[in-house]
Amino acid sequence: MNFVSAFVVFIMIWWTVIFCVLPIGLSTTQEEAEEGEYLAPGAPKEFNLKKKLLITTIISIVLWGIVYMVISSDIIDFRNMINDME
Repeated sequence: MNFVSAFVVFIMIWWTVIFCVLPIGLSTTQEEAEEGEYLAPGAPKEFNLKKKLLITTIISIVLWGIVYMVISSDIIDFRNMINDME
């Protein structure tokens, strides 16, 4: 796998993981609002973006490593699969 392909695969994994990590541990201001206090109902109380980005990056690196090993060790031979389809 060349550098560009590896980078594209990493970015695709990263974006998939970020959308899975974003809602974890999220509580809205509506759930935590006190009496008489008006806050936007869907706004998160504490978002912790830096923490979520770090978690996403770590998970993505691990998943990318697994994908890289599968592709580079020919456990699943994608080139042969394409040739068999023709």
